[in-house]
Amino acid sequence: MYDLLFANPIVSFIFALSVLVFFHELGHYWVARRNGVKVEVFSIGFGPELFGWNDKAETRWKVCAMPFGGYVKMFGDSDAASSGVNEDETRPFTEQEKAVSFHYKSLGARAAIVAAGPIANFILAAILFALLYMAVGVPEKFHAGIGEVVSGSAAEEAGLQKGDLVVSLAGKKLDSFDDLRTMIMENPSTQLGAIVLRDGKELSLTITPKAKESGDKTIGLLGVRPDPDQAEYIRYNPATAVWMGVERTYTMSAEILSHLGTLISGGGSMKDLGGPLRIAQVSGDAAKSGFDNLIYLMAVLSVNLGLINLFPIPMLDGGHLVFYAFEAIRGKPLSEKAQEYGFRLGLTLVLGLMVFATWNDLVQLKVFDFIKQLFT
Repeated sequence: MYDLLFANPIVSFIFALSVLVFFHELGHYWVARRNGVKVEVFSIGFGPELFGWNDKAETRWKVCAMPFGGYVKMFGDSDAASSGVNEDETRPFTEQEKAVSFHYKSLGARAAIVAAGPIANFILAAILFALLYMAVGVPEKFHAGIGEVVSGSAAEEAGLQKGDLVVSLAGKKLDSFDDLRTMIMENPSTQLGAIVLRDGKELSLTITPKAKESGDKTIGLLGVRPDPDQAEYIRYNPATAVWMGVERTYTMSAEILSHLGTLISGGGSMKDLGGPLRIAQVSGDAAKSGFDNLIYLMAVLSVNLGLINLFPIPMLDGGHLVFYAFEAIRGKPLSEKAQEYGFRLGLTLVLGLMVFATWNDLVQLKVFDFIKQLFT
């Protein structure tokens, strides 16, 4: 049943994105309702409505045809600047309408509502990490199992395959993947006899690590990655798992920001920037390798979504918070015209970034090469 649902990368991508968007918008919705704001629409996706319902608070919950995002529409938030103008512009708000309008809430309430979306994504990431730490655990020890063989490597030349377990090397028993790594590094260009367990049978192979200069010494390289299925996992109790989930979310956020800073300063490659196509591919790969891997990917994406929405770009949550900071300093909001220009700039930046990331995806996935082959 799982394979039928998630084997398709598009299905797994839509599932992952819908969950992340739902929690993001749920953050906005929950804090808005706590502050007495009427929420008119809670939408997953854009475009024509597929199905939906109205709750007792007169909120329309709906799922739309294009599942690539979502939004929460609050009363009194009818334009980009949240100016509090009635949509029909025929009359001013009544006192009852002002009481449930987003625009007429205090600056602190509006800022809290806007910030709640990204915060919800961080909370979701911590929860997903915690669930993995409780249900799956953390690898405490990797045995000398082969998880992936790099093409053209010493491992491929020796005949190693995914799923193999290297029992001994040069007559020495291997208790862990670290033992294998150490012996390989210490024996560049040296023929090493290996005993490998494959499908319950022992095989004798000869491994010759490739030499590589590293600083002032030469080390050996094998070209494999450890097999997560051949590891000893330790599971944690809920309290410890939650703390580890929060810690992992914080650490990952810091790593992403550090990497972004490296890209901006020119120390990295913009080719690393991926868009929806690459996310869909990675989602499909994660789903095929197990539901726990898909959950881990969703946690990572949730951290990314939370951070991106906090960027000080008009149209994103971070842009709204910047406008509110100016309002706090000036004692009054920026003019509607200034905010409108800001949102236009933000929209241009976001669309430009999406186009650039999608172009990167097309290049990385070699789509252009495929198209060229069709016409040659």
